[in-house]
Amino acid sequence: MADRRSRSVSSRKQPQQARSNELVAAILDAAVQVLAKEGAQRFTTARVADRAGVSVGSLYQYFPNKAAILFRLQSDEWRSTGELLRGILADGTRPPPARLRALVHAFIRSECEEAAIRGALSDAAPLYRDAPEAQEARAAGKGIVAAFMRDALPNAPEATRELAGELIKTTLTEIGKRFSETSRSEAEIIRHADGLADMFCAYLNELAHRGGHS
Repeated sequence: MADRRSRSVSSRKQPQQARSNELVAAILDAAVQVLAKEGAQRFTTARVADRAGVSVGSLYQYFPNKAAILFRLQSDEWRSTGELLRGILADGTRPPPARLRALVHAFIRSECEEAAIRGALSDAAPLYRDAPEAQEARAAGKGIVAAFMRDALPNAPEATRELAGELIKTTLTEIGKRFSETSRSEAEIIRHADGLADMFCAYLNELAHRGGHS
């Protein structure tokens, strides 16, 4: 009898959980639309609820304030960026230059496709810049880049690899952000990504030739 009751409760929870997941997904989708259209300064829970077609009270069951929504969006962005880095840079079946080139193209395209939401989240960054999740995301990204640099420059001193990784990451991030501030055509995206990838690969090639003498 107890087992039947347990299964019955579990079966009731599953549809409820599915509805909750759907509602959260709808709220987050609406939040992205509002953020992209209104920006961080005019982003409100009321606008998000209206866009999602739910009451503000229903929204508050999952997100107590707008900062919680923004933090969830930023957390999802951190996770997405981490997966992008790991999926490309950790692919040992491809040589390091090919991995780096693929990353540059994927990153620049992603920046252009999501320019509005990324810009708005950047404006809201002071709300969560020092959160533990932010520190973890930065540490994870640093670890992925460090592992890639060991593959790319196995004979270079650790200090050289660290500097190279930081220069590539910072340059890619800053140029991607500025490039995506203007609407770009497919040809422009490809040309810009190719140029950046050529520059990065030439830099790594030079460091590799220096080897232990750098």
